[in-house]
Amino acid sequence: MRTTVTLEDDVALEIAKLQKARDESFKETLNAVLRAGLAGLRARRPGARAAYRTQPMSLGTPRLKNLDDISEVLAFGEGEDHP
Repeated sequence: MRTTVTLEDDVALEIAKLQKARDESFKETLNAVLRAGLAGLRARRPGARAAYRTQPMSLGTPRLKNLDDISEVLAFGEGEDHP
């Protein structure tokens, strides 16, 4: 299929660099770049975010054994003298 595409200067420069490095025609390089971009877009669902993972770490031994007594928890967290 033949079509006309207007490229921004920075994009054209990057494709030209890649074309030279790969020793390909402009058409081959542009098609390879478009295929890679399309594959990346297909792999991500619209609106999906990259997975965020946290590393678990030990917080040590709990200082309070029973969290059912809220007055004890507040006394520990705020101090006995807290109004």
